[in-house]
Amino acid sequence: FSCGKLIAHAFKPYLEYIEKGESSEMAFKELGLERWCCKRMIVSHVDLIDELLKFPRLQ
Repeated sequence: FSCGKLIAHAFKPYLEYIEKGESSEMAFKELGLERWCCKRMIVSHVDLIDELLKFPRLQ
């Protein structure tokens, strides 16, 4: 379940906050993410694109 809010723009800044040692809650507050569904989508995202690009495209 998700509210449908666009949050992709917040993923990289969220990672930067976490790398600096900030708490997730502080990062969410700074990014303006208040709803649990938005927080869940950010926290549970697994960035696989770099792994997928290693494989050739099937045609």
